[in-house]
Amino acid sequence: MPRSFPLDHIRNIGIIAHIDAGKTTVTERILYYTGKTYKIGEVHEGTTVMDWMEQERQRGITITAAATTCHWKEHRVNIIDTPGHVDFTAEVERSLRVLDGGVVVFDAVAGVEAQSETVWRQADKYSVPRICFINKMDRVGADLHRCLSMIEERLRARPFLVQLPLGSESSFRGVIDLLENKAWVFDGQIDSKPQETAIPQTEQEKSDRYRQALIEKLAEEDDHILSTYLEGGDITANDIKTALRKVTLANKGIPVLCGSALKNKGIRLLLNAVIDYLPSPLDMPPVTAIRVKTGEEVIRIASDEAPFAALAFKVVADPFVGRLVYLRIYSGRIKAGAQVFNSTRRKKERIGRLVLMHANRYEEASDADTGSIIAAMGLKETFTGDTLSEATQQVVLESICFPEPVLSVAIEPKTRADRDKMGEALQKLAEEDPTFKVTYNEETGQTVISGMGELHVEVIISRLLGEYKVSANVGNPRVAYKEAITASARAEGRFVRQSGGRGQYGHVCIEMEPMKRGSGFEFVNKIKGGALSKPFILAAKNGIKEAMETGGSVGYQVIDVQVTLYDGSYHEVDSSELAFKMAGSIAFKKGFNRAHPVILEPVMKLEVITPGQFLGDVVGDISSRRGRIDLIETRGETSTIRCKLPLAETFGYTTVIRSLTQGRATHSMEFYQYRELPAELASELRDKAIGKK
Repeated sequence: MPRSFPLDHIRNIGIIAHIDAGKTTVTERILYYTGKTYKIGEVHEGTTVMDWMEQERQRGITITAAATTCHWKEHRVNIIDTPGHVDFTAEVERSLRVLDGGVVVFDAVAGVEAQSETVWRQADKYSVPRICFINKMDRVGADLHRCLSMIEERLRARPFLVQLPLGSESSFRGVIDLLENKAWVFDGQIDSKPQETAIPQTEQEKSDRYRQALIEKLAEEDDHILSTYLEGGDITANDIKTALRKVTLANKGIPVLCGSALKNKGIRLLLNAVIDYLPSPLDMPPVTAIRVKTGEEVIRIASDEAPFAALAFKVVADPFVGRLVYLRIYSGRIKAGAQVFNSTRRKKERIGRLVLMHANRYEEASDADTGSIIAAMGLKETFTGDTLSEATQQVVLESICFPEPVLSVAIEPKTRADRDKMGEALQKLAEEDPTFKVTYNEETGQTVISGMGELHVEVIISRLLGEYKVSANVGNPRVAYKEAITASARAEGRFVRQSGGRGQYGHVCIEMEPMKRGSGFEFVNKIKGGALSKPFILAAKNGIKEAMETGGSVGYQVIDVQVTLYDGSYHEVDSSELAFKMAGSIAFKKGFNRAHPVILEPVMKLEVITPGQFLGDVVGDISSRRGRIDLIETRGETSTIRCKLPLAETFGYTTVIRSLTQGRATHSMEFYQYRELPAELASELRDKAIGKK
């Protein structure tokens, strides 16, 4: 069956940015100009297509990444509009894992903001080629050149300016195309096309200067441009475009465009840039996979003829059609009704229906080919990060890593009927969101839900009470502290039970050592001469991991520990895997108490932008919250404060900052790292834990 679009005519892109930079507004204009929608939705009116969830429309922010497909200049463009708020960073992470290119939107006034840096780092991690769109050029204080400086300094990127603004702030009326040496003027009307015009005489000298700078910059990266430049030849717009594409695909530079999405200025030119500079699946390196049976590395090239391989990157529990699994197909093709193999979980699955998503609406598809982003129904055992492949060609693609939750809330159902309803709803929400965790506290009998921040947990609870109609009592937010060790220790774990007949016997000796923050858990097997069999060693390891999860002296999860199993003994008859699991757990708990344990607290990166007159009050408040100021930058009448602040001190900060600055300051926060809790506060926590017991 022939492809509807050649592979080189497909673009899989994400719209990424800091909160309020205008991602969703840009996406809504793209959908309108590509003919996907007949009416432009507005964020402030709650009428956007991509922010379809009730919570999104109420709050005016994007919470979940929404996918859609549109067409421009005989190309198929698959778009994912991602959230800007740090609490929903998992949506950006999984989107960037499966996308080929990105459009990074910046506010022309604010420039590079805190979350801009986070999404940029995520894009760097997956080597995603990008173009930049400086939005809101019509706002008071818009400064394109400041944005470029910030991109260079804070993101350590190499911007290639391809457009200059015509006019500034309220007089912004168009752009100068440095490649074509002409200007485009917009009148701001929805259906008006950009008017091509000559560059105004007053701007010609500036335009020539910037075009020359662009060519010189490209000459450093492209041999053809360099040789033509040195020979004094004519460098055409096509030459520049070809060189820019190469630079972008190699992640050596970022084309920069400008406009105003809300005023419908510059979106068509942005779409042209997506086609011109961002990669097709053929431009991306072939994906590397691991063969399940042999563990060897194999390559899956982007071709319909190659063996089928797809990554599940998102799960959605749709109230009308049931469970939807979003797939990115890297190689091969698949038909509705086909049987596939979940290589991650070693299970056969059947794809019921295939649908092309348009936010929360969809259209049926009979099949999907290489490069597609598609949703499948009928996959019961497939979760985020799983690989689907052919049963005869089982491979596992690189999965997706998500950060651990930092904030917890206890929740109790009001009635027995609510308990069943709540269990089902929490399971669906946890499947959808990998950064949302549900645990049951045996001691208190409470269900504890954990997320990435106050807003994340608040949205989950709102969905639970509103969308899933669960009646429940909700506790106050609690910080997800962790525990760690600061010294090495040895311990012996012995589990012996004799009650007539076959007993239980397990005995292990371990050594524990602290590891660098963020290293996780490492298990080293130093058993020699077959003193213990492999199943017993594995059981001891599982017992140690379980003890770490259960918590140390205060009951918080233990992190960043290396455990070495160096000795042990077993009984020919009485030893079992259960006994060694218990022995491993006993040894870990003994060793932990000897290894000078400490409590760790999550620390957040906070950025506050405030009018200068309130700077002293804001800095004083941050200091009173155990905050450490890293930088204070003043520009005009506005000051930017960047600092580190313990999460425990941030509850209700939004209300405080509003009252301190008469509602004129803005702030953003993201997780930074775990740090040791001061001794006095750690002692209070331990006393509380002993009191509870």
